[in-house]
Amino acid sequence: MNKIFVSTGLVAISAAGLQSVQADTSDIISAKAWSVSGTLRGFYDDNYNLANTKRGSWGAEVDPTISYNLPLQQSDMGIRVNYGIFYYDDRRQTVGWSHSYDQELQGNVWLDHAINERWKINFTDTLAYGYNPLLASGIGTGVTTYRINGNNLANHANMSLDTQWTKEFGTSLYYGNDFYQYQNKGATASALAVPATLPSPPPTSPLTAGSPGWSQLTGGGASLAGLLDRVDQNVGLNFTWTLSPETMFLAGYTFSWSSYLGNEPIAVYNYAKSFTPVLFTPVGARSYVYKSSSRDGTSHEAHVGINHQLTANVTLAATVGVSYSANDNDPFNHNINISPTANVSLSYNYLPGSYLQLGVTQGQNATDQVQPGSNGSLTQYQNSTVVYADINHQIVKNLFATVIGRYSYSVFEGGGLNNTADQEIDASVNVTYTFNRHFSADVGYNFNDLISSLTGRPFTRNEVYLGVTASY
Repeated sequence: MNKIFVSTGLVAISAAGLQSVQADTSDIISAKAWSVSGTLRGFYDDNYNLANTKRGSWGAEVDPTISYNLPLQQSDMGIRVNYGIFYYDDRRQTVGWSHSYDQELQGNVWLDHAINERWKINFTDTLAYGYNPLLASGIGTGVTTYRINGNNLANHANMSLDTQWTKEFGTSLYYGNDFYQYQNKGATASALAVPATLPSPPPTSPLTAGSPGWSQLTGGGASLAGLLDRVDQNVGLNFTWTLSPETMFLAGYTFSWSSYLGNEPIAVYNYAKSFTPVLFTPVGARSYVYKSSSRDGTSHEAHVGINHQLTANVTLAATVGVSYSANDNDPFNHNINISPTANVSLSYNYLPGSYLQLGVTQGQNATDQVQPGSNGSLTQYQNSTVVYADINHQIVKNLFATVIGRYSYSVFEGGGLNNTADQEIDASVNVTYTFNRHFSADVGYNFNDLISSLTGRPFTRNEVYLGVTASY
């Protein structure tokens, strides 16, 4: 569950849950050293909790941002800090909410340094902290959007060393580190559910609720800290070949590993070694408690790709590969999964100030679902496919429209949810009018629809907003 904050009418790089997201600093580099901006919006959200039992609310959003960029002869470095506060009028009269507002704080730092004409280093870091934030799962591939109560934190760091060995041949050595921490913690298991020695031979059957020896997690089940507190890391190497100014091929390898840090019980598997032949009652009933580390895993991924300028205004970027993932800490089933990976996009700049981008991504993302299967295996993660389209169109001078659509299909891997899927449809429309270089106004609409067979999980959401932005 690599994840992202969803602000009112605005998507910002995320905090908690947040699966890993590489910071994109292309939009935060300014021609002048200091840049200050602020956005004020009013909105109506008909499902601000993103739940299957809707509650709607009028609200207001304030987003101040300050950034500093320092370009040097061989380096470019900078920092950006954004704070957002979101007020929901409905919460003033709703039991269960101690505050009628959410808060988000995000900091970005970046450094590009050319050691010489052949060697270049890059570093980016995004630290995000949120109080009751809206989150959307995925490293570009996850689906579920939901609200996480409490204070939650995520940090996404990436660094690379790019070397151009010859005019045609180059390499890129890279490392990524994503850290997630949730306030929601403290899950416990009932007295009967103590970590048991694994049976030999393996259990012959799971017990049903109410059977002798049946145990479960208490206090509302597994916590988000137990399920999702973790460090995701990856290290890899890409080889690049430049065939012409328009065409570059690449091939590479990435090794990834996830370490879950919650150190709490996340599920209980109730099983019997055998049954009496007449009464069919369990003999040797046991309860096994899974801890957070039961979902630790590693992954090897090999890929090839191409970046090609098809015409003066059409660009193709495509990387495809295969991933070999192992979850050796799953106590009953050392899960092995071989799955495709992909990141393909086609960009078309059809008019000055207007472009269309189409794309598809395929990969894995963490999930807060963990149900054990009949053989004791855990639900480990999701394999997700996302298809998206993004249109930015200049209607007339100073008037711009953006339309974004996304469809996600995410299949659970392992456990009781194995091969079941979530689907999500997301769409947004935004129209912005720029009065001058310092002031603009926008109006927009967001739609979310999560389709799932899991009880209580599906929801739909509609949101409209109107706002102004000042920048200097």
